[in-house]
Amino acid sequence: LAGGFLTGKYRAGQPAPAGSRGESSPYVQKYMTPANYALIEQLSAWSQERGHTLGELAIAWLLAHPEVSSVISGVTRLEQLEANAKAAEWALTPAEVEEVERLLQPA
Repeated sequence: LAGGFLTGKYRAGQPAPAGSRGESSPYVQKYMTPANYALIEQLSAWSQERGHTLGELAIAWLLAHPEVSSVISGVTRLEQLEANAKAAEWALTPAEVEEVERLLQPA
């Protein structure tokens, strides 16, 4: 989930956890911008209002697109696997997909 960026692992104004990709990977670090942190906060609030996590939203959003036949995500802990499986239970409505896509548009 974007190297952990969509899981809540990284927070604006806080250092990346020791040993994490955010601490050492330029791929993850390039996404650690104020604009992206603000977007993460909006998407997280939107998903929490619906009783879901940001990670669940990321997977549900992908599965809402017919051109996506499967979602592949790596896990290192059992609870991550369980959370990913739970995300597949959330079928976004077309209206929810539109709302998320509006949030994703640049300001």
